[in-house]
Amino acid sequence: MLLAIDVGNTNTVFGIHDGENWVNQWRSATDATKTADDHAAWLWRLADMYGMDLKRIKGCVISTVVPQAQFNFRNLARRYLNLEPMFIGDPDLKTGVEVRIHRPEQVGADRIVSALGAHVTYPGNLIVIDSGTATTFDVVAEDGGFEGGIISPGINLSVRALHDAAAQLPRIAIQKPPRVIGQDTISAMQSGVFWGYIDLIDGLVTRIKKEYGKPMKVVATGGVASLFEGASETIDYYDQDITIRGLLEIYRRNS
Repeated sequence: MLLAIDVGNTNTVFGIHDGENWVNQWRSATDATKTADDHAAWLWRLADMYGMDLKRIKGCVISTVVPQAQFNFRNLARRYLNLEPMFIGDPDLKTGVEVRIHRPEQVGADRIVSALGAHVTYPGNLIVIDSGTATTFDVVAEDGGFEGGIISPGINLSVRALHDAAAQLPRIAIQKPPRVIGQDTISAMQSGVFWGYIDLIDGLVTRIKKEYGKPMKVVATGGVASLFEGASETIDYYDQDITIRGLLEIYRRNS
């Protein structure tokens, strides 16, 4: 079995693959101060609930955008799984993704992994939208090459900024409001955040397609992507498994 770990700024996803299928996925709040022991205690309790024996894990692959967390996750694999994990970004690890931008070293591990996960699933030129702490729009060529993209603030950051910067604006839940024109403060904020984000997505996708000049499919992933389903006019597929699928592919290419 394989343990794939995707460490994002907000959440960390743990996926267990048995060689044929993903048998379990669990999500935890990312906390760089958690030790290997903390992660192990949480992970083993969940595995016990599902009757899984984590001693059967023979491989571990990790992507992280939180450098401070790398030490503890490496120790988790070494101490509790008795194996050396693959880390996306290690010099000797081959992703198979050609990065065609001016500063390839600046591309986050999560964007490379998501680009690969989308490419092995959806043929053709792609726009991969990953909605998390930031919302990224990445262009993936038909041959799997990473050709650049856009980074914008995530929708939760926008909500937090409104609340933190304006004394009279409350913290709100993100949801689709019944009307575009708000009838009170909360519905007005919900409309601005939700529909503003939909138009951000659809507007940027339209601009990318126009500049790229080739037919493209749009794939959305990330923790809040499901909020946009049925509202966005440009997203073709919603797929929460893109990143861990990319991790699996990288593990296979390097095993």
